Amino acid sequence: MRPTGWFQIGWSSTVPSGGAVPLRYFGQDLVAWRDLEGTVHVLDAYCRHLGANLAYGGSVTVDGLQCPFHGWTWDAEGRNTAIPYQDRTNTARRIRSWSVVERNEVLFLWHDELGRPPYFDVPEVTEICDDLRGIMLQPALPDGTSHFTGMQVHPQYVVENAVDIHHFRFVHGTARSPVILREEVTDHTWHSVAGFGRRWADGIDRPGDRRNTITIHWVGIGFAYNAEQTPDGWRVMLISTTPVDDETTEVFGTYWLQDLPGAAAGDRRRRLDEIMRALPEDLDIWNHQIYLDPPGLATSEGAGFRKLRRWTGRFYPEAGPGHAARGVGA
Repeated sequence: MRPTGWFQIGWSSTVPSGGAVPLRYFGQDLVAWRDLEGTVHVLDAYCRHLGANLAYGGSVTVDGLQCPFHGWTWDAEGRNTAIPYQDRTNTARRIRSWSVVERNEVLFLWHDELGRPPYFDVPEVTEICDDLRGIMLQPALPDGTSHFTGMQVHPQYVVENAVDIHHFRFVHGTARSPVILREEVTDHTWHSVAGFGRRWADGIDRPGDRRNTITIHWVGIGFAYNAEQTPDGWRVMLISTTPVDDETTEVFGTYWLQDLPGAAAGDRRRRLDEIMRALPEDLDIWNHQIYLDPPGLATSEGAGFRKLRRWTGRFYPEAGPGHAARGVGA
């Protein structure tokens, strides 16, 4: 439950201006706070003076995050910047800081068990595929989100949807399994386009034609953007799976809709209800799943699963290359 990558910890609204909030991910108590210039930071939660939790009563000042117990203040790098009752700061003590990106209304935290800094970035939502360039999307907040807590859903289960073409028939009720039209893989991204129905039975990708297709873009194994062109315009869903500890996770859904001039009142709610329907259907399966290695695969799915598991192995530094999620589902 400790893979490397960017993982969602909330939305822009999670951390108010000038506020501090408690979080717990990767087995660590954390504090997220927004400085007076509006930038979000994350530190380990406990003050290095006498151990008070900075998330409960901590206040944001010009010098950083001030502890509610004795007023010691810590900056975004976890350095002590002020002790109210003496002139000198404590340079020997430091709180661990975590890399954070706020993008597309979403907060992402970088996690790496080996302590390496981020070596890939979080893309803008409209950069995940050429089809979205120039498309205007409505903000996801405040109503285009879903949050599932206390889950037993390993990120590995979710990323394998990128090659699990046959689940669409049985989980989501499609008439037939889709065909993979395009697949592009880099060190840290897995990009695929799947076509549904007889229209795509020949397996030939036709750029510029995205009717009855879904584009899936994984960035690491913590999150993926799914984009679809519908009669109501483009819609994009972000699915994120973030470990809380070695047993549980939180799953986030974030939904953007194409901004269509002249849309009728109530259209947004209807369109959101449609796109939000799919994730709970998957969660009902993932939340009771175990990890089989090796799994018993049908001929038509074997190559895809094996390729993806080799790719995901790089995000588990304790396992080494070629090993996916040691102990998943144990």
